[in-house]
Amino acid sequence: MTRGWVAFIGVGPGDEGLVTLRAAELLAAADLVVAGPEHHALAGRFRNPAAEMVEPADAKQLYTAAAAGKFVVRLYPGDPLLAGAAQDATAIAKAGLRFEIVPGVPTCTGVPAYAGIPLATEKTSEIRVIHAAEASRVAYSPATLVVLGADAGPADLAKMLIANGWPEATKLAITWDGTTSAQQTVTSTLDHIGPDLKAAGISLANTQGQAVAVVGETVSNRDQLSWFETKPLFGWRVLVPRTKEQAAGVSQRLREYGAVPEEVPTIAVEPPRTPQQMERAVKGLVTGRYQWVAFTSANAVRAVRERFEEYGLDARAFAGVKIAAVGEQTAKSLLDFGIRPDLVPEKEQSAEGLAKEWPPYDDLLDPINRVLLPRADIATETLLARLTELGWECEDVTAYRTVRAAPPPAPIREAIKGGGFDAVLFTSSSTVRNLVGIAGKPHAVTVIGVIGPQTAKTAGEFGLRVDVTAPKPSMTALVDAMAEYGASLRDAAEAAGEPLRRPSERRRGGRRRR
Repeated sequence: MTRGWVAFIGVGPGDEGLVTLRAAELLAAADLVVAGPEHHALAGRFRNPAAEMVEPADAKQLYTAAAAGKFVVRLYPGDPLLAGAAQDATAIAKAGLRFEIVPGVPTCTGVPAYAGIPLATEKTSEIRVIHAAEASRVAYSPATLVVLGADAGPADLAKMLIANGWPEATKLAITWDGTTSAQQTVTSTLDHIGPDLKAAGISLANTQGQAVAVVGETVSNRDQLSWFETKPLFGWRVLVPRTKEQAAGVSQRLREYGAVPEEVPTIAVEPPRTPQQMERAVKGLVTGRYQWVAFTSANAVRAVRERFEEYGLDARAFAGVKIAAVGEQTAKSLLDFGIRPDLVPEKEQSAEGLAKEWPPYDDLLDPINRVLLPRADIATETLLARLTELGWECEDVTAYRTVRAAPPPAPIREAIKGGGFDAVLFTSSSTVRNLVGIAGKPHAVTVIGVIGPQTAKTAGEFGLRVDVTAPKPSMTALVDAMAEYGASLRDAAEAAGEPLRRPSERRRGGRRRR
């Protein structure tokens, strides 16, 4: 019982969302993670930050670490017992060490599901799973045939099946990079797969990643059940000019629409040059000096929270104080801090919108007339002026400074200027100015989305064509509007009978890259 143990974990075909709860739990507790390079990013998301990560070798590697008292996690694609874990698990069992096997979504079922192809139907319930190397020995059957390793040569696979008695008109679908944002499926028949692959721009020279083929009548269901590759922003590479922390919710919503978000911070947040103002503000909050605190950004919440933690304080110090948030992202930051805001503008989520909904000071209902405004050093004066008109005494405190961020790496700058991004979401005028300043102007094919009219005006001043404007100034609304735009492009391509091309594929000389 003093020795360590080993968990053999399947992480599914590729989509991180298919990692099971048990797998995530064990990764978070591991001392050593053994994973191939294709799983390093996934392991990095879930694993214990203190855990060591190494490339897989043999069972002795697992035994040595476990015998030394470490908890070892060994990752496999798909399901571990379908990916060769049995041999290593047997060796660990013979050594008398504790082990656990955590099933994963098998590639042979997960990839067809993401392609919208059911393996079993009312007409066909039998399923056969083989590797492409075995195709020459598979006789015809009405059962659904799933072929792993089909990327080696789809046309050769079809010829082998036809030679074994399979009808030439048998339906065939091949999916590359299944369950990931690079997924691509081609449907055809055994006798026509070569020309159809060529028409789709796919050849063995330009394909990467694993492919899974499904052969049989069940392939015809894809026309109605294709749900993943038909997402409105599927495969779009979208630039979000914010830090990973700020963009977490935005990036998740983009992923739900099928996009591949990439966060590029355009501003950096630094402490104020003179911290005495914030020190007095914190003391005033504790002593009941304020009736309201108005937060105009998530950065302001973060700055106040960090200062509170320095003094050993928490959200309880806000007891008896009313809290206002400028919008949904700021409100979420407050909720994460343990504070539920009393006022969030419903229509216009901006300083101007907050000012319109702010109640006037009432000397009978409001025992204190002071409002604390912890803000950036470049914040607008609109809210301050409006609160003063309403009879409030405002204490404007610089909680943080915003400075232009360092330029992103060269490949990102080249993608921005060269049309490598399909879209960019601008959340303020400063993000437009700063992105152009540190990385250059986005290419003409890139779809430009802005959060409101003022941001659109600034984009126009830099010669950018605005394609999408959020119906209300919130990041959620902006992402939803971009998804509607992507859906309209898909509908237009289908109506014209043309292949759907992402904006980045419309560059001069641009082509589909795998």
